[in-house]
Amino acid sequence: MENLAVIDLGSNSVRMTISRISDDGTYETVAQEKEYVRLSENMGVEKILQPEAIERTIGALKNFKTIYSKLDHLNIVAVATAAVRQATNQKQFLKRVKNDIGINLNVISGTREAYYDYVGVSETLPATNAVIIDTGGASAEIVLVQNGKVSNLISIPIGSVTLSSKFDLADDIAATEVFKAMIFVNKIFQSVWWLRNGLNLPIIGLGGSNRTLAKINRRFNNLLDTNDIHGYQLRDDAINETFERIIGMNLDERKKVPGINKERADIIVGGLIPVILLMNYLDSDRIMFSTSGLREGILFERLHDIIQENIKTKE
Repeated sequence: MENLAVIDLGSNSVRMTISRISDDGTYETVAQEKEYVRLSENMGVEKILQPEAIERTIGALKNFKTIYSKLDHLNIVAVATAAVRQATNQKQFLKRVKNDIGINLNVISGTREAYYDYVGVSETLPATNAVIIDTGGASAEIVLVQNGKVSNLISIPIGSVTLSSKFDLADDIAATEVFKAMIFVNKIFQSVWWLRNGLNLPIIGLGGSNRTLAKINRRFNNLLDTNDIHGYQLRDDAINETFERIIGMNLDERKKVPGINKERADIIVGGLIPVILLMNYLDSDRIMFSTSGLREGILFERLHDIIQENIKTKE
C-alpha cells in the first residue's frame, strides 16, 4: 500500500491530491486540497517571484504538510509549472521550499506538463480525436490528439494572470484592451504550425478558468451539482454568450456571478480568451470539460509503474 501525495504548484493556485494505492494498482482519492497563492503576481518582465507571493505559497505548503505528514507509506511527488519555470530567482525559491517544507519541488517543462494533461484526460474521457487546452495562470498547454495518440503538443506562455495583467482586464474592461489581447493570442496560435490539423475537432478544456466556464453555465441552467463538470459539454454559442456577459461587467459584478470564485473574478476574462479564440480558430462547435489533468496524469503514470512492477515480480 502507498499513499501518493501529488502537489501541483501553479501560477495561480497550489493543489494537492492524495490517493491511497493498493498493491494491485487500484486506488481511492482520500484528500483534495486547493489554495490560491498567486505565485506569478507582479513578476514583471524581470520574471522575479515576489516576497509576498512566496510567503503565501510557503504558508499553503505548510498547511498541506500538516495533512500528508500524518500518513504512513508516503510518496510525495511535487511539481512546479510556469511561474517557477520562468522565474529568475527559481533556485532561491526551490531552496526555500526544501528548507522550510522538506520537499524537493520538481520544475517540469511545459511539454511534460502537456503530456501529463493528456494522460489525465485520455484515461478518463473519450479523446480519440480532440484538441486539449489547459489554461493556467502563466501558461497554456495544447495537445493535438489523433487516433488516440499524441500527435503534437506545446506549452505557450499565456495564461489567466499574465493576460489579465498585460492587457488590464481585471476590473472595467476597455474594448481596445480586449481587442489587443485577442490579436496577441491569435498571433501565437497562428505561429503553431500544426494547430490547424485540429480543424473541426472537439476541444477538451482543463484548468481553473475553463472549469469556471462550465460552472457558470451549470449554475445559469440550474443544474444541481455545479462542480460535477467532468465530461460536461457546451456548444460554441453558449460559450460566446457567457463571455459576452462577463466582459460587460466590472470586477464587483463578476464576483457576484454564480459559478465564479471571488478569488478568480479579476483574472477570468484573461483566462477565457485562449479557449474562446481556439474554438474560433479551429471552427470547433463544442467543448468538453475535464477535471482530470496534470495531477491525475502523474497518478496514472505511477499506477502504470506499480502494475509493471507486479508483472515483473510474478515472472
